[in-house]
Amino acid sequence: MRGLIGLLAVLLVAGCQGVALPPLPEAQRASEIIELRSGRSLSTAELVERLAQAPRVIVGEQHDNADHHVLQLWLMRALASQRPQGSLLLEMLVAQQQSRVDTVRQQLKSQGWPEDLPAALAWQPGWDWALYGPIVRFALAQPYPLLAANLDASEIRRIYAQPPVLSGVHANSQAVKDLLQTQIRDAHCGLLPESQVPAMLAVQQQRDRRMAERLLAAPVPALFFTGAYHARKDVGVPVHLADLGAAQGTAVLILAQQGTPVAADSADYVWYSARMPDQDDCAPLRK
Repeated sequence: MRGLIGLLAVLLVAGCQGVALPPLPEAQRASEIIELRSGRSLSTAELVERLAQAPRVIVGEQHDNADHHVLQLWLMRALASQRPQGSLLLEMLVAQQQSRVDTVRQQLKSQGWPEDLPAALAWQPGWDWALYGPIVRFALAQPYPLLAANLDASEIRRIYAQPPVLSGVHANSQAVKDLLQTQIRDAHCGLLPESQVPAMLAVQQQRDRRMAERLLAAPVPALFFTGAYHARKDVGVPVHLADLGAAQGTAVLILAQQGTPVAADSADYVWYSARMPDQDDCAPLRK
């Protein structure tokens, strides 16, 4: 009997590995995937095989890069073809929206899609619906939950006004704080008053901590889409996972543009897409 069970397990694994992946969009077929630990190139099939083994997968994006959202939608389909998906979490959804998300999912079964889906979800205008809409619409139609991962605006205001004490040796290391403070200054084009940097750091780290908590609470296998800095293993959500006692079991994939360096200590894999035209986002602020 034991031998028969073992044989059935082997056949089951072999059957899963034989499932074809969805076709990669034509525009993405020249993209490149690198396993950062070894430096070797991976095929899409090899990447999906590795990610499918992780209880938690964090995918870091450039928010305004349309190619990244195309790849995310493909990844959702590809991973689901290899094993059942447990949940999808989005940085773009906050706790106050969760009841709306759940209501839309329930109503889909009997009433179909709402006439104005972004309004039904109270989608925040800061996230371009043209980019995120296909991902959200696909996720809502799946049997697994779509989960909010981010802080509400009211929580952010409280943290900014009175930063709470953050627990954990990893998140509180000076190296992590220095990297994050540099990123905060750069993100604000060097125009943020230095007196505001500590409060902004507190907000950034409390957001990462909440995302880590939500990821740990989500049904597995869990897939999480967020900004690249939140995804990074050296400063982002994985640091907080370690402080919460879950240092293992998470794979990090960074989506980046060709020519953008991604260090081996910040991710497990990088998927390079075509480079967008360079633009100086800080120029209007300097005028």
